[in-house]
Amino acid sequence: MVPHSGSQEQCGSAETIRPRGLDTSVSQEHLDHDLVSTITVAPTIPSEAPQFVSRDLFTSAILNSTNFFRKEHSAPPTYAETWLKGNTACEFEHSGGPYGENLALGCSDAQSCVDAWGNERSMYPFDKPGFYMDTGDFTQLVWKNTTTVGCGKKLCEQGWFLACEYWPRGNFAGAYADQVARQPGAASGLRPSVVAVLSGVVVLGLWLS
Repeated sequence: MVPHSGSQEQCGSAETIRPRGLDTSVSQEHLDHDLVSTITVAPTIPSEAPQFVSRDLFTSAILNSTNFFRKEHSAPPTYAETWLKGNTACEFEHSGGPYGENLALGCSDAQSCVDAWGNERSMYPFDKPGFYMDTGDFTQLVWKNTTTVGCGKKLCEQGWFLACEYWPRGNFAGAYADQVARQPGAASGLRPSVVAVLSGVVVLGLWLS
């Protein structure tokens, strides 16, 4: 991991999936999310990484990894909304918008970005639920009330940049005990390297059995 960088780079085109038609009114008073830490990894990233250049692989990788962690923490699966064109900037900082938001820079593929967020659970103190800078991405990822995820990616000078938005957003102060569940019958830890194929995963709004 390398330190967070707020520098701006020139980038190419971006493609996003973003929740649409949602009520985005939310009280900022009870939110911790804007304090969430971001993740970077070493920028040894191929520009043609399949999970970043293929729409279908990108969507399925995001959902498979997201729903892997959500299932392990007793949260229902998320689904992806319709694909849209957009401008995902290379500015490695939170947008301040109405959605929950996780960021990653320099991952080898989309799954490893989400895995990095989910693997923060190894540092989360389930006996003392709350917001922690080192685990804010994980708590948003498995927040029970979140139902929709939309992600954008762009190739920047430092590698692939990934931003995922969540609705309803998570990390509400005082709600962690109810929203972030411990793994049943298992200690928190890193995700196994094997890729899990989950039932109940939704791809572009279509349920897969």
